[in-house]
Amino acid sequence: MKATDRDYFVSVSQRGFTLVEMIVVIVITGIVAAAVAVFIRAPVQGYVDLVARAELADEADTAVRRISREVRRALPNSVRLTSAGGNNYLEFLLTSTGGRYLTDSDDIAFEGNVLSFTTNDTSFRVVDGFSEERIPYGSNGESWVVIYNLGPGQEPANAYCSGDTCNNRALVSAVDTASKTITMASNPFAAPGTLRSPGNRFQVVTTPVTYECNPSAHTLTRYSGYTIGTTQPAPPTGGTAALLASGVTSCNFSYDNSAINTSQALLGITLAMARPGTNSGTITLFHQVHVDNTP
Repeated sequence: MKATDRDYFVSVSQRGFTLVEMIVVIVITGIVAAAVAVFIRAPVQGYVDLVARAELADEADTAVRRISREVRRALPNSVRLTSAGGNNYLEFLLTSTGGRYLTDSDDIAFEGNVLSFTTNDTSFRVVDGFSEERIPYGSNGESWVVIYNLGPGQEPANAYCSGDTCNNRALVSAVDTASKTITMASNPFAAPGTLRSPGNRFQVVTTPVTYECNPSAHTLTRYSGYTIGTTQPAPPTGGTAALLASGVTSCNFSYDNSAINTSQALLGITLAMARPGTNSGTITLFHQVHVDNTP
Protein backbone atom coordinates (compact mmCIF):
# COMPACT_ATOMS: atom_id res chain seq x y z
CA MET A 1 0.00 0.00 0.00
CA LYS A 2 1.36 3.37 -0.93
CA ALA A 3 2.11 5.70 2.02
CA THR A 4 0.15 8.87 2.06
CA ASP A 5 1.51 12.36 2.84
CA ARG A 6 -0.14 12.16 6.25
CA ASP A 7 1.69 8.95 7.13
CA TYR A 8 5.00 10.50 6.12
CA PHE A 9 4.38 13.60 8.30
CA VAL A 10 3.62 11.46 11.35
CA SER A 11 6.72 9.31 10.92
CA VAL A 12 8.99 12.34 10.55
CA SER A 13 7.53 14.25 13.52
CA GLN A 14 7.94 11.25 15.83
CA ARG A 15 11.59 10.72 14.95
CA GLY A 16 13.94 11.19 18.05
CA PHE A 17 17.74 11.26 18.44
CA THR A 18 20.10 8.37 18.63
CA LEU A 19 22.24 7.30 21.57
CA VAL A 20 25.35 8.42 19.71
CA GLU A 21 23.94 11.91 19.28
CA MET A 22 23.09 12.13 22.99
CA ILE A 23 26.60 11.05 23.98
CA VAL A 24 28.15 13.60 21.62
CA VAL A 25 26.02 16.40 23.12
CA ILE A 26 26.96 15.38 26.68
CA VAL A 27 30.66 15.29 25.83
CA ILE A 28 30.58 18.67 24.09
CA THR A 29 28.61 20.22 26.98
CA GLY A 30 31.15 18.86 29.47
CA ILE A 31 34.05 20.29 27.48
CA VAL A 32 32.40 23.71 27.27
CA ALA A 33 31.52 23.69 30.99
CA ALA A 34 35.09 22.75 31.95
CA ALA A 35 36.49 25.51 29.76
CA VAL A 36 34.11 28.10 31.21
CA ALA A 37 34.82 26.99 34.79
CA VAL A 38 38.49 27.80 34.34
CA PHE A 39 37.63 31.42 33.62
CA ILE A 40 34.83 31.98 36.17
CA ARG A 41 36.41 30.16 39.14
CA ALA A 42 38.75 33.01 40.06
CA PRO A 43 36.08 35.77 39.94
CA VAL A 44 33.63 33.66 41.97
CA GLN A 45 36.27 32.81 44.57
CA GLY A 46 37.27 36.45 44.71
CA TYR A 47 33.68 37.46 45.38
CA VAL A 48 33.35 34.84 48.14
CA ASP A 49 36.56 36.05 49.79
CA LEU A 50 35.43 39.67 49.48
CA VAL A 51 32.13 38.89 51.22
CA ALA A 52 33.93 36.99 53.98
CA ARG A 53 36.36 39.87 54.49
CA ALA A 54 33.51 42.39 54.62
CA GLU A 55 31.66 40.30 57.22
CA LEU A 56 34.86 39.96 59.25
CA ALA A 57 35.50 43.71 59.13
CA ASP A 58 31.92 44.41 60.18
CA GLU A 59 32.18 42.04 63.16
CA ALA A 60 35.47 43.60 64.26
CA ASP A 61 34.11 47.13 63.86
CA THR A 62 30.97 46.26 65.85
CA ALA A 63 33.07 44.83 68.68
CA VAL A 64 35.34 47.87 68.86
CA ARG A 65 32.40 50.27 68.76
CA ARG A 66 30.64 48.35 71.55
CA ILE A 67 33.70 48.65 73.78
CA SER A 68 34.12 52.33 72.91
CA ARG A 69 30.50 53.15 73.67
CA GLU A 70 30.67 51.58 77.13
CA VAL A 71 34.07 53.04 77.99
CA ARG A 72 32.63 56.52 77.44
CA ARG A 73 30.15 55.69 80.21
CA ALA A 74 32.84 54.43 82.57
CA LEU A 75 33.12 55.90 86.05
CA PRO A 76 35.98 58.44 86.03
CA ASN A 77 39.31 56.85 86.99
CA SER A 78 37.87 53.32 86.99
CA VAL A 79 39.56 51.97 83.84
CA ARG A 80 42.22 49.38 84.63
CA LEU A 81 44.13 46.73 82.65
CA THR A 82 45.76 43.42 83.44
CA SER A 83 46.93 40.25 81.68
CA ALA A 84 47.12 36.61 82.71
CA GLY A 85 47.86 33.39 80.84
CA GLY A 86 48.35 35.21 77.56
CA ASN A 87 44.95 36.91 77.82
CA ASN A 88 44.36 40.66 78.12
CA TYR A 89 41.68 42.18 80.34
CA LEU A 90 40.01 45.59 80.35
CA GLU A 91 37.82 46.49 83.33
CA PHE A 92 35.80 49.55 84.33
CA LEU A 93 32.73 50.48 86.37
CA LEU A 94 29.72 51.23 84.18
CA THR A 95 27.59 54.25 85.09
CA SER A 96 23.91 54.70 84.35
CA THR A 97 23.39 58.31 85.41
CA GLY A 98 24.70 61.04 87.70
CA GLY A 99 24.02 64.52 88.96
CA ARG A 100 24.60 66.99 91.77
CA TYR A 101 23.76 66.31 95.40
CA LEU A 102 22.28 68.93 97.72
CA THR A 103 24.65 70.41 100.31
CA ASP A 104 24.18 72.89 103.13
CA SER A 105 25.95 75.52 101.02
CA ASP A 106 23.37 75.39 98.21
CA ASP A 107 20.79 78.12 97.68
CA ILE A 108 17.90 78.06 100.17
CA ALA A 109 15.51 77.56 97.23
CA PHE A 110 16.60 73.93 97.19
CA GLU A 111 14.92 72.44 100.23
CA GLY A 112 15.36 68.85 101.32
CA ASN A 113 17.91 66.42 102.64
CA VAL A 114 21.53 67.38 102.20
CA LEU A 115 24.22 64.76 101.76
CA SER A 116 25.90 64.63 105.14
CA PHE A 117 29.64 64.10 105.45
CA THR A 118 29.51 64.18 109.26
CA THR A 119 26.42 62.21 110.38
CA ASN A 120 24.96 58.87 109.39
CA ASP A 121 22.07 60.40 107.44
CA THR A 122 21.39 57.91 104.65
CA SER A 123 19.34 60.03 102.23
CA PHE A 124 19.99 63.11 100.13
CA ARG A 125 18.25 65.20 97.52
CA VAL A 126 19.38 65.40 93.91
CA VAL A 127 19.57 69.00 92.71
CA ASP A 128 19.01 68.32 89.02
CA GLY A 129 16.55 65.88 87.49
CA PHE A 130 17.09 62.14 87.35
CA SER A 131 15.25 59.00 86.23
CA GLU A 132 14.37 56.23 88.66
CA GLU A 133 14.69 53.69 85.85
CA ARG A 134 18.39 54.53 85.59
CA ILE A 135 18.99 53.72 89.28
CA PRO A 136 18.09 50.05 89.83
CA TYR A 137 17.69 48.85 93.41
CA GLY A 138 16.02 46.05 95.36
CA SER A 139 14.50 43.38 93.13
CA ASN A 140 15.44 45.37 90.01
CA GLY A 141 19.17 45.04 90.63
CA GLU A 142 21.93 46.90 92.41
CA SER A 143 23.47 50.31 91.99
CA TRP A 144 25.91 52.41 93.97
CA VAL A 145 26.35 56.13 94.51
CA VAL A 146 29.99 57.09 93.99
CA ILE A 147 31.52 60.45 94.91
CA TYR A 148 34.88 61.81 93.74
CA ASN A 149 36.47 58.60 92.54
CA LEU A 150 40.23 58.80 91.96
CA GLY A 151 40.75 55.12 91.22
CA PRO A 152 43.05 52.30 92.33
CA GLY A 153 45.85 53.33 94.65
CA GLN A 154 44.06 56.51 95.66
CA GLU A 155 42.33 55.26 98.82
CA PRO A 156 39.93 56.20 100.30
CA ALA A 157 38.70 57.58 96.95
CA ASN A 158 38.71 54.19 95.23
CA ALA A 159 35.33 52.75 94.26
CA TYR A 160 36.80 49.29 93.70
CA CYS A 161 37.56 48.71 97.37
CA SER A 162 35.28 48.76 100.39
CA GLY A 163 35.51 48.59 104.16
CA ASP A 164 37.53 50.73 106.51
CA THR A 165 40.06 51.85 103.89
CA CYS A 166 37.56 53.14 101.31
CA ASN A 167 34.46 55.26 101.72
CA ASN A 168 33.35 56.72 98.39
CA ARG A 169 30.79 54.07 97.29
CA ALA A 170 27.33 53.52 98.86
CA LEU A 171 24.66 50.95 97.94
CA VAL A 172 21.32 52.46 96.88
CA SER A 173 18.32 51.09 98.82
CA ALA A 174 15.51 53.35 97.59
CA VAL A 175 14.71 56.14 95.14
CA ASP A 176 11.86 58.67 95.41
CA THR A 177 11.24 60.48 92.15
CA ALA A 178 8.65 62.86 93.63
CA SER A 179 11.02 64.28 96.25
CA LYS A 180 14.13 63.65 94.11
CA THR A 181 15.66 61.73 96.99
CA ILE A 182 18.10 58.83 96.97
CA THR A 183 18.33 56.63 100.07
CA MET A 184 21.47 54.60 100.74
CA ALA A 185 21.82 51.41 102.78
CA SER A 186 24.48 53.21 104.84
CA ASN A 187 26.45 56.44 104.65
CA PRO A 188 30.17 55.73 104.18
CA PHE A 189 30.71 59.37 103.19
CA ALA A 190 30.42 60.39 106.86
CA ALA A 191 33.68 58.60 107.66
CA PRO A 192 36.74 60.74 108.47
CA GLY A 193 38.96 61.51 105.49
CA THR A 194 36.23 61.35 102.86
CA LEU A 195 37.04 63.52 99.85
CA ARG A 196 34.18 65.74 98.75
CA SER A 197 33.47 66.56 95.13
CA PRO A 198 34.36 70.20 94.37
CA GLY A 199 31.34 70.40 92.08
CA ASN A 200 29.03 68.38 94.39
CA ARG A 201 28.83 65.70 91.71
CA PHE A 202 27.96 62.03 92.06
CA GLN A 203 27.74 59.10 89.65
CA VAL A 204 25.60 55.96 89.82
CA VAL A 205 27.40 52.69 89.07
CA THR A 206 25.34 49.65 88.07
CA THR A 207 27.93 46.96 87.35
CA PRO A 208 31.61 46.28 86.73
CA VAL A 209 32.40 45.30 83.14
CA THR A 210 35.35 43.25 81.90
CA TYR A 211 36.41 42.56 78.32
CA GLU A 212 38.60 39.47 77.95
CA CYS A 213 40.72 38.94 74.86
CA ASN A 214 41.64 35.25 74.52
CA PRO A 215 43.74 34.68 71.36
CA SER A 216 44.18 30.95 72.06
CA ALA A 217 40.40 30.46 72.06
CA HIS A 218 39.99 33.15 69.35
CA THR A 219 37.33 34.95 71.40
CA LEU A 220 36.50 38.39 72.78
CA THR A 221 34.15 38.03 75.76
CA ARG A 222 32.22 40.57 77.85
CA TYR A 223 31.62 39.93 81.56
CA SER A 224 29.18 41.87 83.75
CA GLY A 225 27.14 41.49 86.93
CA TYR A 226 29.95 40.09 89.08
CA THR A 227 31.12 41.43 92.44
CA ILE A 228 33.18 44.63 92.54
CA GLY A 229 36.59 43.79 94.00
CA THR A 230 39.81 45.54 94.96
CA THR A 231 41.89 43.16 92.84
CA GLN A 232 41.13 43.04 89.15
CA PRO A 233 39.76 39.57 88.27
CA ALA A 234 41.28 37.67 85.37
CA PRO A 235 38.78 36.41 84.42
CA PRO A 236 35.78 37.36 86.59
CA THR A 237 33.77 34.65 88.31
CA GLY A 238 30.00 34.78 88.56
CA GLY A 239 27.85 37.25 86.72
CA THR A 240 27.14 36.97 83.00
CA ALA A 241 29.52 36.17 80.15
CA ALA A 242 28.63 37.07 76.55
CA LEU A 243 30.67 36.31 73.42
CA LEU A 244 31.32 39.57 71.59
CA ALA A 245 33.47 38.31 68.70
CA SER A 246 35.03 35.09 67.41
CA GLY A 247 38.00 34.55 65.13
CA VAL A 248 40.20 36.82 67.27
CA THR A 249 43.90 36.26 66.57
CA SER A 250 45.24 39.02 68.82
CA CYS A 251 44.14 42.14 70.65
CA ASN A 252 45.64 44.66 72.98
CA PHE A 253 44.48 47.43 75.29
CA SER A 254 46.69 50.41 76.08
CA TYR A 255 45.97 53.02 78.73
CA ASP A 256 47.96 55.49 80.79
CA ASN A 257 47.14 54.63 84.40
CA SER A 258 48.69 57.90 85.55
CA ALA A 259 45.96 59.92 83.79
CA ILE A 260 44.09 60.63 87.03
CA ASN A 261 41.69 63.53 87.38
CA THR A 262 42.11 64.63 83.77
CA SER A 263 39.86 64.84 80.73
CA GLN A 264 42.66 63.96 78.30
CA ALA A 265 43.03 60.20 78.94
CA LEU A 266 42.99 57.82 75.95
CA LEU A 267 42.28 54.11 75.77
CA GLY A 268 43.80 52.34 72.76
CA ILE A 269 42.12 49.23 71.34
CA THR A 270 43.87 46.99 68.81
CA LEU A 271 41.87 44.04 67.49
CA ALA A 272 43.00 41.51 64.85
CA MET A 273 40.60 38.92 63.46
CA ALA A 274 40.69 36.18 60.80
CA ARG A 275 38.17 33.64 59.54
CA PRO A 276 39.50 30.03 59.37
CA GLY A 277 38.91 28.21 56.09
CA THR A 278 38.73 31.36 53.98
CA ASN A 279 41.15 33.56 52.08
CA SER A 280 39.81 36.71 53.72
CA GLY A 281 43.14 37.39 55.40
CA THR A 282 43.50 39.15 58.75
CA ILE A 283 41.57 42.30 59.67
CA THR A 284 43.35 44.62 62.12
CA LEU A 285 41.58 47.61 63.64
CA PHE A 286 43.03 50.27 65.91
CA HIS A 287 40.78 52.67 67.75
CA GLN A 288 41.28 55.26 70.49
CA VAL A 289 38.58 56.19 72.98
CA HIS A 290 38.50 59.43 74.92
CA VAL A 291 38.13 58.74 78.65
CA ASP A 292 36.89 61.60 80.82
CA ASN A 293 38.52 61.11 84.22
CA THR A 294 37.23 64.31 85.77
CA PRO A 295 35.49 63.08 88.93
